[in-house]
Amino acid sequence: MSAMSSSNWDRRSLLKAAAGLAAAGTLSACGSNNGRGGGSGSGTNLVQYFHAYGEPGVEQAVKRYAKAYTKANVATQWITGNNFESKLFSALLTKQAPDVFEFHPQIQLVKSGQVADLTDIISPVKDDFNPADIKSHTVDGKIYGVRMIDDPQFFFYRKSMFEKANVSVPTTLDELIEAAAKLTTSKVKGLFLGNDLTPIQNNLIWSAGADTLDDKNQIAYHTDGVVEGLKKLRTLFTSGHLLLDAPADFWDPSAFNQGLCAIQWGGMWGMPATQQALGDDFGVFPFPKIGSNGKESVYNGGWSMYVNAKGKNVDAAKEYVKWLWIDQKQYQADFSTSYGFHIPPRTSIAAQATKLKSGAAADGVKLFNTYGHFDNIGWTQAMITAFNDVIANSVRKNGDPEAALDACDKKVNVELKKLFG
Repeated sequence: MSAMSSSNWDRRSLLKAAAGLAAAGTLSACGSNNGRGGGSGSGTNLVQYFHAYGEPGVEQAVKRYAKAYTKANVATQWITGNNFESKLFSALLTKQAPDVFEFHPQIQLVKSGQVADLTDIISPVKDDFNPADIKSHTVDGKIYGVRMIDDPQFFFYRKSMFEKANVSVPTTLDELIEAAAKLTTSKVKGLFLGNDLTPIQNNLIWSAGADTLDDKNQIAYHTDGVVEGLKKLRTLFTSGHLLLDAPADFWDPSAFNQGLCAIQWGGMWGMPATQQALGDDFGVFPFPKIGSNGKESVYNGGWSMYVNAKGKNVDAAKEYVKWLWIDQKQYQADFSTSYGFHIPPRTSIAAQATKLKSGAAADGVKLFNTYGHFDNIGWTQAMITAFNDVIANSVRKNGDPEAALDACDKKVNVELKKLFG
């Protein structure tokens, strides 16, 4: 799973985890005794959970960093397969719960008391973080979670295929649909949006000029522009120009690198593999605008480190997180650019990231800064799953988009009421 499946939080797995997340308070059933013993000083045992990054070397790096820490014994659980979230949320309900884990900002983790307040360790360096990363992890003035990497997602395209088909880089959804048609041949599909199309669902909303939620935590996605976008995606889905059932999902650039498609939605983390496969024969562009109120968009996903507030060694876990993700800048820089490409959330580290300063990587950083949208901490997994159903019912099936959005609204409003009253 690539360095980011994060960003879309591998939604299918969350359907399996839905039982554990159904109510904002569900996780509070978790006991504080993790049953692993422990001690003081170097005798303290900590366990950290990571999803399996797809880029070679990441697992070894994470374990190398942990081994260098002398104040506790840190064991790493490297969770393979497509269900990191369900394994994480299941584990959080048991005595084997991790002390430290990576995930994305989601308010139910805060409301249920599952994650520790990290304001005290972040405050001294807060101004060195991208302000959007601080904002997306803040609830009632307290910061929960340290951002490790920012992972922009956008379209990758083959320059030579565009030239041969006489196609320009699309700036509207209509142009993208036309481009996919012109680029499709007997061997190559024009476009790949991920196997279930859900990776682009937030961009569908943003590019139509809408948002997931507004600043009052009310539904902001149910607009005419989003309906128009869903109808156009349905046209694209039935056109024969979309790659469906690729061997690997969108987070893996192999479909693009192997020439199965001319354009693929993907993450910046995949760039080193694409450069190795295609040299300079690729570029990147944002999700195009939809309708007259639309604007181009990039999804800024990423991963953050959290401390389990219900663990046995909360203070020791916080100390470890501070050591690795705040004090050890060389490890943070290594993690961001030595394997896949990620944008360091800290300005001082990003300024030194030479690999991101030229070619497609520099273009990716520019797209991130110009068109990027960060996670809204109030847009929870249950809401994401509800919108997955909109894509399934009105794009992959031939359902009415308005009816699909109405059904989504009901589910989202139940969650909003639970979380915000």
